[in-house]
Amino acid sequence: MGISASELCQHVIRPTLQQLDALNPASETLLLVAAQCRGSHAGSLADGQQLGPWGCSREQHRQLWDDFLARDADLASRVRGLASQHAFLADPELELCVNLRYACAIAWMSVIAQAGVPPANADLPSLARLWRQCLAPRGRLRSFYLHASRLAPQATAA
Repeated sequence: MGISASELCQHVIRPTLQQLDALNPASETLLLVAAQCRGSHAGSLADGQQLGPWGCSREQHRQLWDDFLARDADLASRVRGLASQHAFLADPELELCVNLRYACAIAWMSVIAQAGVPPANADLPSLARLWRQCLAPRGRLRSFYLHASRLAPQATAA
């Protein structure tokens, strides 16, 4: 079973970014292409240390909460609002595998924690560098460009 790029945008990425007041074409494209890059080489939602469609590790997840989100109560509340009420308390990292909107929010938080908010009109090379810097340090830029060329038009289709 899979999810199409248009469904991922419509049902996960756009609503998540809207809740975080971060919806724009660049943020949407970055998260869509990042998920597609990860999906093309990950065999499961918990592939070794990388969890969920955006490949966040347990350590990255906890560090993001401790070092970034803990400093901004409003932002932390909006992100936490995407998590399951009880499951998050029992196993916060499980949310990265089973809750797509929460995983998407954490991926976006990783970007802004490491690089700040990218411009709404960021070009593809800038997004590819952000992807590698913040979401896929071992990723190949060629992979990002390949997926972007296939998926970016779907990202903007309603």
